[in-house]
Amino acid sequence: MSLRHDPAAATTRPGTGTGPSGPSGQSAPYGPSGLPKRRVGRYRFAILAVLFVSTAINYLDRSVLSIVAPDVSKDLGISPETMGWLFSGFAWTYALAQIPGGRLVDRFGPRIVYAWALIGWSVMTALGSLAKGFGFLFASRMGLGLFEAPAFPCNGRVAASWFPRAERGRAVAVYTSGQFIGLGVAFPLIAWMAATLGWRHVFWILGGVGIAWALVWTKVIRNRPEQHPKVGEYELVHITEDEATADSSAQAREKGAFRRDMGFLLRQRRIWGVFLGQFAIASTLYFFLTWFPTYLTNERGLSLDKGGLTGALPFVAALVGVLCGGSWSDWMVKRGMSASFARKTPIVTGLGLAGVIVAANYVTSNAAMIAIMCVAFFANGLASFSWVLVTEIAPERMLGVAGGVFNVFGNLAGIVVPIVIGYMIGGGDGSFALPLMLIGGITIGGALSFLFLVDKVERIEA
Repeated sequence: MSLRHDPAAATTRPGTGTGPSGPSGQSAPYGPSGLPKRRVGRYRFAILAVLFVSTAINYLDRSVLSIVAPDVSKDLGISPETMGWLFSGFAWTYALAQIPGGRLVDRFGPRIVYAWALIGWSVMTALGSLAKGFGFLFASRMGLGLFEAPAFPCNGRVAASWFPRAERGRAVAVYTSGQFIGLGVAFPLIAWMAATLGWRHVFWILGGVGIAWALVWTKVIRNRPEQHPKVGEYELVHITEDEATADSSAQAREKGAFRRDMGFLLRQRRIWGVFLGQFAIASTLYFFLTWFPTYLTNERGLSLDKGGLTGALPFVAALVGVLCGGSWSDWMVKRGMSASFARKTPIVTGLGLAGVIVAANYVTSNAAMIAIMCVAFFANGLASFSWVLVTEIAPERMLGVAGGVFNVFGNLAGIVVPIVIGYMIGGGDGSFALPLMLIGGITIGGALSFLFLVDKVERIEA
């Protein structure tokens, strides 16, 4: 009988003469479950590649408005204050729909939920090309946020189901890096398209790409590794041997009342520490996703084309940062350091270093400014694998809901930060000095939250 259908067989050790490891006394290298390491498959990395590309598309669609914002402002006559509201339109519905989105993931699984979400947000992106004024564009941005809401709860559940703990930090870092590499690569391309074809073409082209990618997602992804015909028995044991990752969808429906689960989560100090810290991480992210291109063009005098090339560099730095954060954390886990130290150290270090963004106020050279922005966004990337804390702290049957609440707090920053910065710019002399000080202060507060409120990184029993 195969290991896929006989869990007891997965525990067979080498030397018994009865398991898949071969006859007694065999000296081949074995994993913890007695399976030859060389036989472990790698299909989980195909799953990770799909998560990576999906995340890149997700962030391109939510960020495209910021890249073309100078052109949109001129074409539609939009003030900085109004543009701040436009930037926040996505986050209003995105934040409000996080908990319902998480419940959908817990109930129906990530494969079907993400596919429909991807189609929905791609349609909303394409509709932005038809905007004639604030109202229609704001509505399309709200629709975009609504449909993107289940994306990261889906990602978190897939990562928890498909990767063992020792690989999970790096897996989360890799798919999270999709948001940065997508923007880093596409930033100059989108800027060129907007300058050459017009900003409206950018919206419908990106929408078409997302709809096509939904077909790939449906073809490759399954909710759990044992459901996928390309996952061998050795890879399945490798994924599940260090932590029980049984599908909790049915368990959540049978045992968990939503109100009770929410009450339980919000009574946990370490959960609050993660949520508040995520607000800080997202504040820096949303500055770069919304006002940064305008900062380059209006404050620093860079054209859209040149601003696109220059503006890509901090996103590349953030990509390096998030990959370093996840790899560094997993390296510490594999060497026996506590999960609390291994997971929190990159996050706290990154948030503390991200406060260097304030230094951009005190340099006149654009090269120095870009260098500072690269350091700040690299540091924010270092902290951006914080999703792994949700997968390792929240009760397993509440992963979808906990991921939803986690994203609510993160995307409160997407509501507050763009609007506040818009009024700071529009109500003053147009300078970004105060906005950069605001972001720097928030990052320091986030570092303190992870440092003192998250007492330990271990699963909460419910």
